[in-house]
Amino acid sequence: MPAANARTNEPSKKPVIGITGDFRAPRKDAIALSWFNAGYYDSVTAAGGVPVLVPPLASDDDLKQVMETLDGLVVAGCTQDIDPVRLGLERHPSTRPMPVRREDFDRRITKMAVDMRMPILAIGGGMQMLNVVCGGTLYTHVPEDIPRALHHFDPVESNVRHVIDIVPGTRMDSIYGPGEIRVNSQHHMAVHEIADPFRVSAMCPDGVIEAIESSDDEWWCVGVQWHPENETASALDMQVFENFLDACQKTNAVAVEDDEPVILPMIRAAA
Repeated sequence: MPAANARTNEPSKKPVIGITGDFRAPRKDAIALSWFNAGYYDSVTAAGGVPVLVPPLASDDDLKQVMETLDGLVVAGCTQDIDPVRLGLERHPSTRPMPVRREDFDRRITKMAVDMRMPILAIGGGMQMLNVVCGGTLYTHVPEDIPRALHHFDPVESNVRHVIDIVPGTRMDSIYGPGEIRVNSQHHMAVHEIADPFRVSAMCPDGVIEAIESSDDEWWCVGVQWHPENETASALDMQVFENFLDACQKTNAVAVEDDEPVILPMIRAAA
C-alpha cells in the first residue's frame, strides 16, 4: 500500500501520481534524453491529481523512496516496443525495441507497484508491460499473428479508431457502461495470454484484447490498449483517469486511517 499518508497525514490532499516517460540513449550526434507526453500529466491534473514525472532511475533504493511518496502509478505507453527477444520470441521486421534502460526501468517500477498493490493505470505499451511483468505473453505483430485482425495501427494516420466490446460486470463496465465504444488505436503488438492476476475487461471484435484489470476487486489495477490521454481520445475517456484518481484517493484515505497513532488512556497513579 502506498505510504502517502506518512507524508501528508491528510486524506483531503490530492493524490500524487507517478508517470513513467520515454527515454533515448545517447547517440553520436546527441545526448541522452528523457521526455513525457503532456497528455498524461494534463489528464492526471484534470482528474484531480498531482503528477510526478519519474525518470529511469538506476538505483532500486532511490526508486523505492520515490514510490513511497506516490498514491498511484501511470505506466505510460512508448513510441517503441518491448523487445520480443527478452520474451523468448523472434523480432518481427517492424519491431522497434525500446532502449534497454527504458525497458529495464519500466519492468522494475511496474513490478514494484504490483508488489505494493498500488493503484495502477497502464496505457498502450504500458498495458503490455504490466501483463509481461506479471507473467503474461504478447503477440509480436497483430496483422500476422491474428490474420483477421482489424486495422490497429497506421504509421501515417494517428486517428485510427475501432470498436471494442466491454465485458459486463467488470471495472471497465462501471467506467464506460455496457456495450460497444470506439477507441483510438496505435499498436502492432498486443496482449496474448493474460497473466494470472488479471481478467479481460474489453476486447476488439477481431479477438485482440483491449483492456485487462485485476481480478481482485480490492486492488485497482487497469490496463487499456488505447490512449485515453491522447488528443484523439473521446471525452468519455477522461472517466478512466477520474476513476483511477478516485481509487488513489480512497487508498490514500485508508492508509491514513491505518497509520493514525494509537492514543492510550491516561492511567492515574494510585493514591
